[in-house]
Amino acid sequence: MSQGLEIELKDILLSNSSFGPNEIQFVSDRISNDYTQFPLLRDVTQQLEAQLDRSPATNVRLGICKYLQGDYRAAIETLGNADGGALAYFYQGRSQFALNHFLESIECFQAAKTAGYDGDTCLLAVAECQRHHGDYDGAMSILDNMFGPIEQTAEYLYQRGATIAAMGNNPNEVIALYERAVELDDKHPGALFGLALENDRRGNDERAMELYQRAAAVFPTNIGALLNLGLLYEDHDQNERAARCYDRVLESFPTHDRAKLYRDDAIASLDGPYDANKIREEQQMASVMSISISQFELSVRSRNCLQKMGIQTLGDLTKVSEPELLGSKNFGETSLVEIREMMANKGLMVGQFSHEKEEELEPIDVSSLSPDEQAFLDRPMSDLNLSVRARKCMTRLGLTTIGELIRKSGDDLLECKNFGVTSLTEIREKLDQVGLKLRGD
Repeated sequence: MSQGLEIELKDILLSNSSFGPNEIQFVSDRISNDYTQFPLLRDVTQQLEAQLDRSPATNVRLGICKYLQGDYRAAIETLGNADGGALAYFYQGRSQFALNHFLESIECFQAAKTAGYDGDTCLLAVAECQRHHGDYDGAMSILDNMFGPIEQTAEYLYQRGATIAAMGNNPNEVIALYERAVELDDKHPGALFGLALENDRRGNDERAMELYQRAAAVFPTNIGALLNLGLLYEDHDQNERAARCYDRVLESFPTHDRAKLYRDDAIASLDGPYDANKIREEQQMASVMSISISQFELSVRSRNCLQKMGIQTLGDLTKVSEPELLGSKNFGETSLVEIREMMANKGLMVGQFSHEKEEELEPIDVSSLSPDEQAFLDRPMSDLNLSVRARKCMTRLGLTTIGELIRKSGDDLLECKNFGVTSLTEIREKLDQVGLKLRGD
């Protein structure tokens, strides 16, 4: 039933069953969806290393585990002692690429293609190596000579967009290619990072932050996404979040100089002490709470009942009480026991946060507003041209539109750190200019 994701992960990495691109993608997806699974990958790696007489096939699994954890030199050495198969060559290439050994990486990808790895995948990997090596014409030549279904894949569109961007040509085409890639695969790390970078360069901070967050959530995580996301967090005075981004880099790369420097700067900007363990625990809890119900093998009846109630994640189940579940049509004790077991396997309980349900915001009375004033409610906070201090407080409060702002009272705003009477007066004056007021004014 819902025996948890850990068993599935161990089965794939430790069993003698088939192990190829699909299984590796499964492992990556599982850790992307639930980052608390990452320590399990380390445990499995240690178990594989402890085997005294490892077979060539076991070395393939161990080498790829090393690659996934960012231990690229160990991955190359281990895969070099593997079975000499296509998968081993391909991930040697990935590891050489991560170390900026682009020519060695190309040789590995060519060997993987010869050994039977998907030819188009290998060609795209070679094109990426040539681009990073500065051979833009060579990279584009490969892409121009690839035809068929591969041209409509996220990876192809990303590589083409990245190559055009490196050549400094047609930024609008670059963005269009990245956006098309993300439409095809909303978890493509390269396309998400590329699109985030383009928005970052144009000053579209909110969009860039969202895209960096999505890129950073994909495992193995793009280091550039974490570093750039951390810098954006710092720009928006979210220094604890920034420090945690740099911690994530240092977990895999303890000697990463920029991450260490940025982390020190972020911590120095905090008003209080930085508790890395507490923040890590909070983020791990958030990761668990966001796990989709669809990842568990529930009965059809339980799944249908949860779907009708709009419950999609484990976090949703922590906010609904057992009586509310039982009050749903066709939801009985058997289903409740099943749900309890699923939640217990992740260290959660049904309804444990039901007392924290967010109160529904009172609807805004727009009857006295003109059509233009009503339309103004959906406009972003940036349209008010607030001072830096007031704008940072809006960010802390999670307010993104003017409609969300006028649901707040003056007292609500004054509770925000560093928000004083001067800032409140500024807000009221800006709203008055467009015929709006705070709640209670």
